[in-house]
Amino acid sequence: MRIRAFTALCLVVPAFSQAPEPDPLLDWLDARAQRLLDVREREVAAIKTVEAAERRKAAVRVRFLESIGGLPDYHGPLNARETGRIEADGYVIEKLLFDSLPGFTVTANVYRPSAPGGGRRAAVLLQAGHTQEGKPEPQFTAANLALQGFVAMTFDPIGQGEREQTYLPWLGRPVAGGSGNEHLTAGAQSLWIGQSVARYFIWDAMRAIDYLVTRPDVDPQRIGAAGCSGGGALTTWVAALDSRIKAAAPACYVNSYRLLFRGPHPDSEMSPPGFLARGLDVADLIEMTAPKPWLILATEEDFFTPPGARLVFDEVRKWYSLFHAEDHVALFVGPGGHGTPRESREQLYSWMDRWLRDGPGGAKDRALREYTAKELFASPDGHGVGRKIFEIIRDDYRRLRRPGTLTELRAELVRLGLTDGPAPVVPGGKIYRPEGPGPFPAVILLEDKPASVPLYVSRSRATAPLAEALVRRGYLVLEYAPRASPATNDGRPFIGNWQENARADVVGLNLPILRARDIQGAVSQLAARPDVDAGSIRGIARGVKGMWLLLAAVADPRLQSIWLDRTPADIGSVLDRPLAQFQFDALIPGFLLRWELKDLESLAGVTRIFRTDSAGWMGEVIQPSRYATEGDEAWLSRFLALNPQK
Repeated sequence: MRIRAFTALCLVVPAFSQAPEPDPLLDWLDARAQRLLDVREREVAAIKTVEAAERRKAAVRVRFLESIGGLPDYHGPLNARETGRIEADGYVIEKLLFDSLPGFTVTANVYRPSAPGGGRRAAVLLQAGHTQEGKPEPQFTAANLALQGFVAMTFDPIGQGEREQTYLPWLGRPVAGGSGNEHLTAGAQSLWIGQSVARYFIWDAMRAIDYLVTRPDVDPQRIGAAGCSGGGALTTWVAALDSRIKAAAPACYVNSYRLLFRGPHPDSEMSPPGFLARGLDVADLIEMTAPKPWLILATEEDFFTPPGARLVFDEVRKWYSLFHAEDHVALFVGPGGHGTPRESREQLYSWMDRWLRDGPGGAKDRALREYTAKELFASPDGHGVGRKIFEIIRDDYRRLRRPGTLTELRAELVRLGLTDGPAPVVPGGKIYRPEGPGPFPAVILLEDKPASVPLYVSRSRATAPLAEALVRRGYLVLEYAPRASPATNDGRPFIGNWQENARADVVGLNLPILRARDIQGAVSQLAARPDVDAGSIRGIARGVKGMWLLLAAVADPRLQSIWLDRTPADIGSVLDRPLAQFQFDALIPGFLLRWELKDLESLAGVTRIFRTDSAGWMGEVIQPSRYATEGDEAWLSRFLALNPQK
């Protein structure tokens, strides 16, 4: 069994042999990120005493917990049960199930020495990276630690191994396509209710520690944490938040957003919402634990680059000097690409031996048998037991929901940047114009393209034929595409360009709102033309882009009416299933806790809205138009005949 590569599942790795395409949106967002980091850097540099450092540590903890929506408040029974074991050469692998939340079951393996005795042992919790198999990925590290006298524990993160969320037996794999896609789907679902899916990943790890401290062979005062990539991120989070972790060794994750922002953006459980906007960088998560020992592991050819890791290390070491603990933090750069090569594993063994056992270190990595994922299954068929993450998120939604008023909704949209009235002219797009001097009534047609992946996508067709049909009816048309970062789109089915939306979020912006403002700018562009009747401008959009047009209509009365085709009928149904597509393109964090799509429609004026074939979040039509068989031309006639009440 070979562990499938993380890079194919989680991150976009740039093709360094090719010159990057110009990306004005990424440049603009990066400039904002660097300004936020400048402010943070000055704040950190101003701290000269332990007292001031302690105040910042407390503030960082609060900000980080606010970012992820806090941690679950559940400390009920773990219901831990061993389901089998493997007697290996010099060590034992126990197969384990435990519940981190009611009915939310975690599949795990515990590696321990075969030889009994020795009293309570030091333990290391190992977080798996984004391999699809999950917990088998760090098995060599776990087994070597067991041979050195440690107890080591691995577990499947949400969406990986035995905890795949969209697995279909007849397909033989998760329909979402992989763990990264499942993380992103759950990440969007969490964001709708103002949380980060990271809180559930962290809670799984904390409950794993709850289990470790109950074992008679584990010393609860000597527990460490380590992991690579996604596991490196989770190691960082849990070691920052849980004082029971006494030493940490995250690999191939720790980096400064100075470089990370433009690089391979981490997916949902690795990228806390509004992180930079809250004045944070990755170094803060280490600094808030000072003087806890941290070994930062990197590799020479990783896309989480050694220079980015060095930026964090240099700052953290200076911070630790306030506590006279510079030797409590170290950086090791191993050979090769993304992962934990033998040299890095041996550094990890020495670090844990030093800080958990006061030992000399120096253990060498042994070549051991590699067990298959199936051999390490803890559940009966390898496809998990218990509830799915979307059900847990839905429970939180039902518990936290507090409906808001339309007045409060309008105020929230303004706070997010959606202001009433004209926006600056945004030149661009393609003009289709009838012959003659005008003035003509006009339509903004949000550009649509045929779907490249023929799955459960919404009806995506080229918009040019519709533009031409409008011109034949005497309308001037602006085929328009709001701001985007196409170079960052990795083309995943169902997900959309999550990276551009995540980058905007981390610096405190919301792309659906910004795109609505772009549409307002396009309205200004049309209204300024002498051949356009500024009192007769309409808008047309398909799929989730209809959300942008709806937001623009809320703020801009110059849009006489709008046509939404195959636009989602609601938002709440994203929590009714484990997969809902293209959420990031419509996502306003926290929106669903207080409002629904119908509230936006009420603000826009329902008589201004023409809907056809309202859709679900997998593109399926759930409210067919009563004239669905008449086709686009008949629909177009009905839309243009709409005479909304002003």
